[in-house]
Formats: sequence, C-alpha cells, structure tokens
Amino acid sequence: MVEAIRGTLAFAFIAASSVFWCTLIFCLGLVRPFFPAERRIPLGTAMVRSMAGWVVCAAWLLRVLRITRIHETNSEEYRALLPDAWYLVVSNHQTWADILVLVVTLYGRIPQFKFFTKRELVWVPFIGPAMWFLEFPYVRRYSREQLEANPTLRERDRQATLDACVGFRQRPTSVLVFVEGTRFTEAKRDAQGSPYRSLLNPRTGGFTMVLENMADRLEAVVDVTIRYPGGAPPFWDFLCGRSPDVEIDIRTLPLPPVDRDAVNAWVNRLWEEKDARLA
Repeated sequence: MVEAIRGTLAFAFIAASSVFWCTLIFCLGLVRPFFPAERRIPLGTAMVRSMAGWVVCAAWLLRVLRITRIHETNSEEYRALLPDAWYLVVSNHQTWADILVLVVTLYGRIPQFKFFTKRELVWVPFIGPAMWFLEFPYVRRYSREQLEANPTLRERDRQATLDACVGFRQRPTSVLVFVEGTRFTEAKRDAQGSPYRSLLNPRTGGFTMVLENMADRLEAVVDVTIRYPGGAPPFWDFLCGRSPDVEIDIRTLPLPPVDRDAVNAWVNRLWEEKDARLA
C-alpha cells in the first residue's frame, strides 16, 4: 500500500512538473523566431534552464519520497567532469528509469543531455514538442526489410544526425548515445545472438557520426554503466521505490580514432568490459 501511494505521488508530481516546464519551453520556443538573432540567444538559454528546472524537481522527488539511492563509483573522475565542455556519453540501457538516473546524477557536472529519440515521440503531449524546441534530434527506425527495399531511407537518419551535430557545436553539450538502440531484455539478447550476458549488440553508426563531426569539440567519452542490484525495474516499480539502490559507474575515456573500423573495435572492447562490470 505504501509503495502504491509513493508511486502515485511520484507519477503525479512528474506529470505536473513536465506540464509546467514543457509548457514554458513551448511558449519560449514559439516566440523565439520573432526576435532578432542576437535576442534569440537569451531565449535559448532560458529554454535550457527550464529543462534544468525539470531535472532539479526530479532530483528533489527522488530524495523526498525516498524512491532510490544513487551510488556513484569512480568519484574522482566524477568530480573532474566539466560543466562547460562537450562530451559524448555512452551508457547501457535497461529501463525508462535510466534517463531519470542519468540526468539527476550528472546534473551540474556536465552540460545537459541531448539524445537521439524516436520520431514518434514528437507527438507525445508537452514532452514531444518541448524536446523538438530544445533541438533534440528525432530519427526514424526502419526494419531491415524496409532498408533492403529502399536503401535511401538510411540517408534520412544520416542527415538528421548531421543536422543535429551542427546544433550541438553551438554551445557545450553532452550527446547521449544508447548504442544498443533499445532497452535490454533477455529475449532481445537471445534473438540477436548477443555474445554478452547483460547487453545487446552495440550499433555504432550514430556514435561514429557524432565522433566524425564533433571530434574537434569533444573533451572525452563519458562511459556510464548503470546497475540495478535487484534487477532493472519497470518505470512504475521504480517510482514505487522497488529499486531502493542504483549503482552508477562513471569513467572518462580518451576519444577513439575517427575511423569506422577502429570505432567498432573500440566499442566492442568497451562492451566486453561493461558486461564484466554488470556481471
């Protein structure tokens, strides 16, 4: 009963917070094009700070309702991160709670996240338009059959990534890439024939394109490994406090060589190490 009440309060608070902050971002985004170019920068800053307001509210929620405790390892590397640098952030992905854990843990340590998301989410009330105004890159997901029937579809996501990188270069940004492409489940792992115990096969296309177009800006790769000791919870279970502890391992790594084969080998080695840490 207590867990259900906690979950209901948490969900209601997140919904109300999202409506408030996303509406503010939406209004700022609507009026921004009507201002001269030099006046758009403060409006863009206000939009980013509105997103930060949502993160602060989320952190407050986790603490007050005692939803979970986040334990960071490699604290020296965590403290050495810079809030005004560019980073390429790589993380495993198991549940929707991952994003909440990431933004709360790294808030103030690195610039706010931008990450690639499915184009369908643009239609989600409040959140979708807010992410669009904040210039989160939307990409489409095509099946292998669709790509084989029409190879030009690959160019659409490629162009969306290139356009996003132009925006990322304008101000310090943390580009978050879930290289697995989707949330981990054992069924997906088995269907892929993944050689890893706790990870799906990495898909390095987006990672490589960001690296190719932003290597001169990027400070480092921030490698994040998220582990839920009791197993990755559905988001509702997380809000109910059924995952009282989260372990998050943060490392900073030098950029790999800007070469597709070298990047593939680098990510595969990283995934072997990450799988060992999760085990």
